[in-house]
Amino acid sequence: MRETRPEEASATTGKLTLLEKSLAAIEELGNKLPDPLTLFFILSLLVIVVSAIAASVGLSVVHPGNGKAIAAVSLLTPDGIRKIFTQAVKNFVEFPPLGTVLVAMLGVGVAEATGLLAALLREVVMITPRRLIAPTVIFAGVMANVASDAGYVVLVPLGAVIFLAFGRHPLAGLAAAFAGVAGGFSANLLISSLDPLLAGLTQTAAQLIKPEYQVNATANYYFMAVSTFLITLIGWFICEKIVEPRLGVYTGVGASEVDMQMEEVSVRERKGLRWAGYAFLAFIAFILVLLIPPQGILRDPEKFTIIPSPFIEGIVFIIALAFLIPGIVYGKVAGTIQNDKDVAKALGNSMSGMGYYIALAFFAAQFISYFAWSNLGIIVAVKGADFLKATGITGAPLLILFILISVLIDMFVGSASAKWAIMAPIFVPMFMLLGYSPELVQAAYRIGDSTTNIITPLMPYFPIVVAFGQKYDRNLGIGTLISLMLPYSIAFLIAWSVLFMIWFVLGLPLGPGAAMRI
Repeated sequence: MRETRPEEASATTGKLTLLEKSLAAIEELGNKLPDPLTLFFILSLLVIVVSAIAASVGLSVVHPGNGKAIAAVSLLTPDGIRKIFTQAVKNFVEFPPLGTVLVAMLGVGVAEATGLLAALLREVVMITPRRLIAPTVIFAGVMANVASDAGYVVLVPLGAVIFLAFGRHPLAGLAAAFAGVAGGFSANLLISSLDPLLAGLTQTAAQLIKPEYQVNATANYYFMAVSTFLITLIGWFICEKIVEPRLGVYTGVGASEVDMQMEEVSVRERKGLRWAGYAFLAFIAFILVLLIPPQGILRDPEKFTIIPSPFIEGIVFIIALAFLIPGIVYGKVAGTIQNDKDVAKALGNSMSGMGYYIALAFFAAQFISYFAWSNLGIIVAVKGADFLKATGITGAPLLILFILISVLIDMFVGSASAKWAIMAPIFVPMFMLLGYSPELVQAAYRIGDSTTNIITPLMPYFPIVVAFGQKYDRNLGIGTLISLMLPYSIAFLIAWSVLFMIWFVLGLPLGPGAAMRI
C-alpha cells in the first residue's frame, strides 16, 4: 500500500527522522494489538474484571454536581452478569453511532452508486487548485460540527475519496477530515448544538457562587470562530508536511481509477449534475420552509428555537435525503439508473459494505456500556479533577494544567457534556473565587476536550474511522490511525493553548458580553 519516496528520505532532517521513528514505533506497537473487533471484546472482559476489583476495594468518589457518592460497580455479581446477557441487544441497537452511520450511508450509497459523487468530484478536481484541497477538507470538517455527529459519517470517508480523486493518498484525506471534525470539534463559525449544552452546565455551576449568573450559548463565540482558522491552518501544515509525506505513494484500491476521475465530465453527466443541483436546491428550500418561519414545523414545538429543535435531532435523516434525492435524480438523467429496482439495489449495496462496521459496533457498544455501568469513567474523571484542585496552582499555569487534565479525562470519557457535567461544578466555582469568569473556564475545557478525540479509541466514532480506512488499507489498525492522528493532536493542543494564553493575557472578550474576569 505504501511506498517511501527516495527524495523525501534523503531530504528528511534529523529532527524529522526522530519524529518519523516515533510515529513508526507507535504504529508498529498499536498494530500489534488484535483486530479492533477482537480488541473491544478483550477490553470488555477487562472492564468486567477491573470493575470487580474496584468494587471489592470500595473505590468511590463524590459527584461534585449533586453531592452523591458514586461507587465502582462490579459486573461479576449475579445482577451484573444478568445485565450483561439481557442488555446486549439493547446496547447494540442503542449504540449512538450505529443509527447515525447506517442512515447517512443509505443516502451516500445511492449518490455513489448512481455516479453522482464521482462526477461531482471530477468537476471539483477541475476547478479547485490541488494545493488547497487539504485546508478545504479540514475547514469543512470543522464546520461540519454544526450538524452534530454527521461529519464523522459523511465528511471523513468523503475526505479520502476527494484526496484519491486528486491522485493523493486517501488515508491522508481521511485523516485531514477526521482532524477537522473531531480535533476541531469545539471550533466553528456558527453556533452548534454543543454551545447551549455546555453553556447550560456552566451556568448551573456558576450559580453555586452567584445565583443570578447567566451564561449564553454565544459565550465562547469570538474565541471559537478565530480557532476555526487556527485549526485549519495548523491542520493544513500537519497534513502536507508530516502525515502525507509519511504515507508515501498510494498504490492500493482505487489508485488505478485516478486517471479516469481526472477526465472531463461528459455532456450527459454535466446535465445530470445540473438537475441533481436543482433537486438539491428544491430540497433545501423545502427544509427552510419548515425551519425559517417563527413557528416553523422543524423548530422546537414549545419555544420555537432552532437549537435545540427537531431540525437538529433529525439532521442525520435530512443529510441522508440530501444525498438520496439528488442521487436518484442524477441517475435518471445520466442514465445510470432505470427504475426503482436499481435504487433498491444501490441501497442494499450501501449496507452490505458496512458489514464489518456493524460487527465492530456490536463489541464497541458492549465495551462502552460496561464502562458506564461500572462507573469507572466517572471515577477517573472525578479523581483527575480532585488532583488538579489539590495542586494549589493558580492563574495561567492552573489554566494550562486544567487543559491537560481535560485531555487526560477525554481518554476515558468520550462525551463532552458528560465530562463537563462532572468538572464544571468543581472548576467553575473555583476559578470564580479567583476572579476568573465561567466563560473562560468553559473555553479552556473545550480545548482539552477537542484535541484528544482523534487519538482515543474510546471515542465512539473512532472504530468507524478505522473501518473507513480499511477500505484503502485492509491491514489498517488502531495503531496506524493513532500514528496518523497524533501529530494533529499534539499540534492542535499546543497551538490552541498558545492562542488561549494570548487571548488571556490580552484580556480579549471570549464572546458577546463574555469577559475574562468577573
